[in-house]
Amino acid sequence: MAKSKLDEFVQNDVKNQKGVYIPVHAGILERMFVRKAACAKLHPNAEDEFSMESVGPSYRIISEYETKFREAMRLERKVFDEPLTVEKLRPNGYLLLNGHHRWAAAMRCNIKKVPIKIINVATESDIKKILEKSQHDKRVTLDLDEVVFRPEDYKYLEKKFIFPLNLRMKQRIRLGIPALFYFLAKNGYDIWVYAADYYSIDDIQKFFRAYSVHVDGIITGVAKREQNQSESVMRMEKLIANKYAKTLHIDNDLILVTRGKTGEFEEYEINSSEEEWARKAITVIEEMEKNERKK
Repeated sequence: MAKSKLDEFVQNDVKNQKGVYIPVHAGILERMFVRKAACAKLHPNAEDEFSMESVGPSYRIISEYETKFREAMRLERKVFDEPLTVEKLRPNGYLLLNGHHRWAAAMRCNIKKVPIKIINVATESDIKKILEKSQHDKRVTLDLDEVVFRPEDYKYLEKKFIFPLNLRMKQRIRLGIPALFYFLAKNGYDIWVYAADYYSIDDIQKFFRAYSVHVDGIITGVAKREQNQSESVMRMEKLIANKYAKTLHIDNDLILVTRGKTGEFEEYEINSSEEEWARKAITVIEEMEKNERKK
């Protein structure tokens, strides 16, 4: 597919999606395994740079993938190292979340089907339901990849799950995270977790339920959302800001407290060993809450 034809195809597809296609949650069996889907059933995401007329595809990246794919085909080797991440659409097909350039390169190589991983992401309506259901005016946020998850060789980890819980989520979590989440929920905080990459919200919820804790909000693909501030993303951020009078952001070294719409903030350091990290975070929050009650 030539450059001009790809541009035209993408823009036409984005326009044709309006008023026809809507994202829907996929069932557990659909999400469990990587499967193959026809390139023709994959649709570019209007909120991705790839699909924006002002930015558009990077033909340098597409060409690099195309060269790689053709060489793999010539040598009769595996073409795709990783599946494309997609969301299920009604009435038919899938919305690309990650892998637009690989999808375009596959079409230029006349590859009919590509491997896909189907996930469920939080939609604007999901966020509204969470906020309407919540009876709290304060929340805590944590970065899944930077704070909650830890590599296998990390010394202080929670117990590893066995089959079948380890199939969908292979990540390990930092020692004390379940106790921290339990403390926060008990003290009236909604718990929101964020991730730069895409995870299925169902898998995240089930993962934490196995530790007997509940996570209220799950926002994944944050890197893409921050890069492309669509109207939908801005509306969600406004809804969240209007809901909570106070937000605690827990990082590896500190707790940042922000107050509603004022933008006022305070910082509290978490000075502790890795083994005592969660206990220290709880102590800092307890002291903070105690001081607020005195005011």
